[in-house]
Amino acid sequence: MARHRLSKRSRSIAAGTGAAVAVAGAVVVAQTSSAATVWPAQKTFTGRAFDTCTAPSLAAMRAWKTTGFYGGAAVYIGGKNRGCAQPNLTASWVKSVNTAGWKLIPLYVGAQPPCQTSANPEKFTAANAASLGASNALDAVAKASALGMKPGSPVYLDMEPYDIADKACNDAVLTYVRSFTKTLRAKTYRGGFYGFSSSSAKAIATATDRTDLPGNLWYALWDKQNTTTADWPWKATLYTDHSRGHQYLVNSKETRAGYTLTVDQNAWDGPVAIVG
Repeated sequence: MARHRLSKRSRSIAAGTGAAVAVAGAVVVAQTSSAATVWPAQKTFTGRAFDTCTAPSLAAMRAWKTTGFYGGAAVYIGGKNRGCAQPNLTASWVKSVNTAGWKLIPLYVGAQPPCQTSANPEKFTAANAASLGASNALDAVAKASALGMKPGSPVYLDMEPYDIADKACNDAVLTYVRSFTKTLRAKTYRGGFYGFSSSSAKAIATATDRTDLPGNLWYALWDKQNTTTADWPWKATLYTDHSRGHQYLVNSKETRAGYTLTVDQNAWDGPVAIVG
């Protein structure tokens, strides 16, 4: 499976707007932990969302919003493995696009698995998976906060494909993800995970021990189906409480309201950033 947003080169090789609603934080048990006594209400978006490597200009975002095709947009807030520069992604930009009506989905490209074949600036090992997961999460919280994404917001950890049949590697991944998620929750940010239905997302969805796993799962399954239910590959009882995203089409060059962007299309029914 091709890599996601680790670099423009590797990405190029890869083959309706809904309403925001509030869900009581106490109800979303999977998102929270006892570390926080009071959780902000979850901000949920259901509809189409796009992701693209570099956050578009404010002019492009405002223009695309007028078409009504997308209501959500994912942005890469940080991580040493983030593949693109983000000249537009500032607190002012976040505030402006939020005011324009966009629901933002924060992505963090953290350390990657030791058995992953691509060369990444940061990988974890079995020995440092827990400590690096915690430090990456603290960095993610700092980045989200600096952009004006408040506590109660989700952070989706981007984990690219790896061999989940490699038990030692998979165990290290689960250790890293649990540490990342636990640390997020201690800071009152909701845990999310982006991965591939054949590997990284599968490892999370099929893990027997659910302790400290992310409460929101965004799965890459490029079947061109705008749904988070019809093609859900795992137990129907998993991630049912507005906790799913589905990346179903990639590298789509689209012109809307005079602005052309290359984006990935997503079906979304899950938490988005709390801004303002």
